Amino acid sequence: MSAKLLIILVGIILIGLAILSSLGKKDAHHKLINPRVGIPLGILGVLMVIFGSYSSDVGYVASQMEQISKGNKLEVSGPVRTVKVISPVDADSVDCRILSMGLYPEGHEKDIWVVLKPTDEKYYPQSDHTNTSYKRDGEWQVVTRFGGDLGEAYDLIVFETDEEASRFFSATIEKWKEQESYPGLLVDELPDGATEVDRIVVYLRKNCRGVF
Repeated sequence: MSAKLLIILVGIILIGLAILSSLGKKDAHHKLINPRVGIPLGILGVLMVIFGSYSSDVGYVASQMEQISKGNKLEVSGPVRTVKVISPVDADSVDCRILSMGLYPEGHEKDIWVVLKPTDEKYYPQSDHTNTSYKRDGEWQVVTRFGGDLGEAYDLIVFETDEEASRFFSATIEKWKEQESYPGLLVDELPDGATEVDRIVVYLRKNCRGVF
């Protein structure tokens, strides 16, 4: 459980205690909890819930819609033989949040992951909700988030993975979210079941440092 959820939970408990302080007989000596204690606890509980909700991811999403753009798109003709990225295109300039898109061949059953490699030489798996890229009718897509400086170069790498590698990427993202820290993966930390199938280089068209 994250610290923010714990703050909200404790706040709700304190509000519940404040409600209990109002129950019982009018005589304060016969109430379940003395109002002199319950009322301050209730006020503290409300403040904790407000603080936890305001600073939580839920509050953030509710207050700010995520703006996602699309890069240039590669025109592809003929049958698709391998998993490939078609948007953005190689050497494209991209916004802080884009929708990466691609194609996969008929009968492809492995999961598809986009992993970013900025200038720190670490690897950052991308996901909408700690899941693999969305696949349907030969096309895949995933929201891709950048956090670097204006003009910084990123390798956008596409991996196909087995179930174990997918679980590793999902668990890694979930852990980073809970800790609110995104340290990246070293190359020797990438799972054996992840195979690189495509790679392009893109550049940030604006400063994305501290956006997320």
